[in-house]
Amino acid sequence: MASPTLDPLLEPPKPAVEAAGLSRTFRGGLGWRRRQALDKVDLRVEQGETLGIVGPNGSGKSTLLRLLAGVDRPSAGWVEILGHAPTARAVRRRLAFLPDGSPFPPELSARRVLDLVASLSGVARADRRGRIEQMLSRVGLAHAGEAPLRTYSRGMHRRFGLAQAFLDDPEVVFLDEPTAGLDAPGFGVLADLLGAARSRGATVVLASHVASDLIEHCDRLALLVDGKVQREGPPDALLGAPDVLQLKVRGLSEEEGAALQQRAADLGGELLDAGPAHRTLQELYRTLDSDAGGAEEQ
Repeated sequence: MASPTLDPLLEPPKPAVEAAGLSRTFRGGLGWRRRQALDKVDLRVEQGETLGIVGPNGSGKSTLLRLLAGVDRPSAGWVEILGHAPTARAVRRRLAFLPDGSPFPPELSARRVLDLVASLSGVARADRRGRIEQMLSRVGLAHAGEAPLRTYSRGMHRRFGLAQAFLDDPEVVFLDEPTAGLDAPGFGVLADLLGAARSRGATVVLASHVASDLIEHCDRLALLVDGKVQREGPPDALLGAPDVLQLKVRGLSEEEGAALQQRAADLGGELLDAGPAHRTLQELYRTLDSDAGGAEEQ
């Protein structure tokens, strides 16, 4: 008796990103040993999920993203994006990659480069101009669209990098150190683009050596150290301290705050820290950007 055929409509969707035994070894030069940048990394990212790759500098984050994006080839193991090799034509137009540096010719203008990116992504010529202008405005570079990239500041370069990565609403996006070098407007741009990607069901994998850059955007974190995934889990589970309760209270006088601390001590708690709360740098940048926008409108 023949085995029943599984209804394709009932098959679970392919993961957006899947890798097994992924390794990358770099050859050493004269007198140098071979270097193992990645060592048998297994990874699975579901469609619509946002994964943060965290780890110290030199842990292999950039190497991993380059392999996932199909920019480099692994020394061992395999990668699939939406069920295909990352270099397959069926995939190339559905993914985008923001590297740590800028790979674009510095003498070209932002509009010219975005036109090339849109062309390679299969955007119809009739639709390109409108989409490019919309994205330049979205990242705050409409005024500099004709300027050569070599004239851009580092913060403008990163915002331009985000523009090219999200230009065609890709299904899978790889972002390497997306907050590195961002200026004040850039943090708002990044949050906006990531929020829109999540809303449309896109999958995002982003890497940073600063976990605080990623927590608010990620469903899950993977800790990469010495080329190996050491731990995985939701941000609270991976970074939380189970025996520590953190309270942030607004609106109490100094005396009321002291009374609250005393109450915690009466309940047997150990006071670890007390004092005025501080904003993160990202929150400060967003505040500055908001203030600037309000001033321009007046």
